[in-house]
Amino acid sequence: MSFFSENDSPSNLAEYSVSELSGSIKRTVEQAFDQVRVRGEISGYRGPHSSGHAYFSLKDDKARIDAVIWKGSFSRLRFKPEEGMEVIATGKITTFPGSSKYQIVIETLEPAGAGALMALLEERRRKLAAEGLFDTERKKPLPFLPKVIGVVTSPTGAVIRDILHRIADRFPVHVVVWPVKVQGEGSGQEVAAAIEGFNTLDPLGPIRRPDVLIVARGGGSLEDLWSFNDEIVVRAAAASKIPLISAVGHETDWTLIDHAADRRAPTPTGAAEMAVPVKADLEAEIASLAARLRGACARQMDNRRQGVRALARALPSLDQLLALPRRRFDEASAGLGRGLQMNTANKRRTFERTAAHLRPDMLLTRIAERRQRVADRLLRAERIVERRLDHVRARLSAFDVSLRATPARIKTQTERARDRLSGLALRAESALSGDLSRRRALLLAQDRMLQSLSYRNVLKRGYALVRDEDGAPVKGAAELGPGRAIAIEFADGTVDAVTGSGGGAPRKKPAKAEAQKPAPRQGSLF
Repeated sequence: MSFFSENDSPSNLAEYSVSELSGSIKRTVEQAFDQVRVRGEISGYRGPHSSGHAYFSLKDDKARIDAVIWKGSFSRLRFKPEEGMEVIATGKITTFPGSSKYQIVIETLEPAGAGALMALLEERRRKLAAEGLFDTERKKPLPFLPKVIGVVTSPTGAVIRDILHRIADRFPVHVVVWPVKVQGEGSGQEVAAAIEGFNTLDPLGPIRRPDVLIVARGGGSLEDLWSFNDEIVVRAAAASKIPLISAVGHETDWTLIDHAADRRAPTPTGAAEMAVPVKADLEAEIASLAARLRGACARQMDNRRQGVRALARALPSLDQLLALPRRRFDEASAGLGRGLQMNTANKRRTFERTAAHLRPDMLLTRIAERRQRVADRLLRAERIVERRLDHVRARLSAFDVSLRATPARIKTQTERARDRLSGLALRAESALSGDLSRRRALLLAQDRMLQSLSYRNVLKRGYALVRDEDGAPVKGAAELGPGRAIAIEFADGTVDAVTGSGGGAPRKKPAKAEAQKPAPRQGSLF
C-alpha cells in the first residue's frame, strides 16, 4: 500500500538551475531585508581596498555577518570604520551567488561605542600594566650572536618557513621549534607551556636551552589573534628568563604579548632579522677592522722607530758626558790638600779660643754660684717646711679645739678625723724627707761635677802647675826671666825652684829628631 499519491511524487516538482535558485534567493532576501539597521562590532577591517571598496565583518558574541561598503558610499561616510569599534550600520541584505554567502551592503555608518572584545582587551591591558609586566626596566637585551634560537609557532604554516629561510640567509644557527596551535581553543595554554618549557631546558642538556625565543604567527583578525591576548600567555612571556621577541600578526596588529615581550617585531621575518646579524656584514667588518689594526700597528711602529732614531741622534757621546765630571774631579783633587790644611788651621784656632776661656777662676765662680743656689734652695725648702708645719699645727690646734667642744655622739667621727690628720702629717713628713733627699742627691751630683772639673784631677794625670813668686799661674815661658823664683805644684805637693839663664825662649828639638819624624800620609779620598 502506497502512502503517496501520484501528484505528490517528487518527480512532479519544478526543476531550477543553480543560477535560477540563487537568483530567486537573492531577490527574496533583498525584498525581505531591503532596509535594515544592524548593531555589531567591526572585525577584520584593513582599510579600503585598492578598488576603493571596504570589506570587513560585523559580529556580536554569537554570530557574524560579512559587510561591504561600496566606493561611492564610503566617500560619503561621516564616520570611517575602525577595527574593534561597535557601530550601527544601515543598509540592505543581499547574497553573493558565486559562493552562496549573504552580506550587508552598508550605506550609512554610525559609531555605537567600543566593542566588547576591545573593551575586554583594554581592561586586561590596564590590569597587567598596573602589575608592572609591561615596564621598560624589565625588558632584557637580545644577545648579539645567539647559538640556539627557539621558535614557538605552528609547524605547518608559512611563518616557520619564512623564519628558517631568513635565518639561513643571514647567519645560520641551530633552531629549535616548539610546535603549538596559534588559533582556536587551547592555543593560549600551548603557547604559554612552550615558553615555560624552553625556560626549563638545561643549557648543557641534549636539547640546549635557546639564547633567544621567537613567538610568531601570521596576520589575522582580532579573533584569530586573541590567543596571544590571554593572560596566561602574557604572564609566561613576562616571566621568561630567555629574551623573547614577539612577532604576532602584521605591522598594524597589536596584542598584549607585544607589550610583555622584550622586543616586538612587525613580522615574523623581521623577528628573524632581529635575532641574528648578517654574517657577511660581520665578516666584512672584521676584515675591515683587522686591516685598520694592521695599518695602525705599522704606523705606530714607524713612528716609534723614527722617535728612537731622533733620540739616538740627540744623545751626546760618552766623552762629552764624562768631560765635565772629570774636570770637576781634577779641580776637587787639586784643592783637597789646601782644604785640609785650612781646615786644620781653623780647628786649631777654634780650640785655642775655647781653651782660653777655660780658667780656674771661672770654674770657681760657677761652683760658688751653684753652691749659693743650692744653699738658697735649701733655705727656701726649710722655710716652706716650717710654714707647712705651722699650718698643719694650726689646723691640728683648730681641730683639737673643735673636737673638745664636740658632743659625745660624734666622738667616733672625731677619732676618724684625728686618724686622717695623723696620716696627712705622716705623708707631709714623708714628702719633705723625699724632697730633701732629692735635693741632697742633686747637690752631691753637682759636687762630683765640680771635682771632675777641678785642675787637681789634671795634676793627678802627671801634669804640673807653675806659679810665680806672687802665687799667680804662669801661662807661658816668655813670662819668666832668668833667676825668677817659681813654685811647681804637683798632685802630691809643691816644689820651689829658680829659673835658669835660658829665659823664656822655648827649646828646639834636635834636627835629627825632626828628620826622623815620618812625613804625614795623605788619607784616602774614598
